[in-house]
Amino acid sequence: MTKPRRPQAPSTHRYPRTARLSTSLQEVIADELTRIDDERLALVTITAIDVDPEMNRAIVFFDSLMGDEADAHILVALADHRVRIQGSVARQLRSKKTPILSFKPDESIRAAERIERILHDKATLPERPPSPSDDTDNDTDNDSDSDADTHTGDTLTGDNARDGE
Repeated sequence: MTKPRRPQAPSTHRYPRTARLSTSLQEVIADELTRIDDERLALVTITAIDVDPEMNRAIVFFDSLMGDEADAHILVALADHRVRIQGSVARQLRSKKTPILSFKPDESIRAAERIERILHDKATLPERPPSPSDDTDNDTDNDSDSDADTHTGDTLTGDNARDGE
């Protein structure tokens, strides 16, 4: 048996390359958005980036304080500035290839906000019906009380019954 030329070194990275690239892309794109002088992109936040395993494409998820109504305008603005953002990513990342960027609104944040509003709005919550376990607990309490009366020996029979009259 031959020894390997070089021992296998443990990985110095704690998470996959696509995750590291996503983090770097998020920082670079967010920084570039602050440099772009476009009012449509003023309140835009990059929330997440999904990079495909081959690192050819990346979906950039964004959210805005302007809400759902502004998504169409933001998508147009991002499309207008995509080449500039792509160039900035290529300059700042040290990678063989730069993923092609596409942009989508982040629906998960808005869905979470809707769920939170529903949970805080008590008027929309239905009344809670009594659970079946509550009924069985009441029955067992009644049975245990009646069992205690029969086993205490307090029954009036014979002479004790006449004295109690």
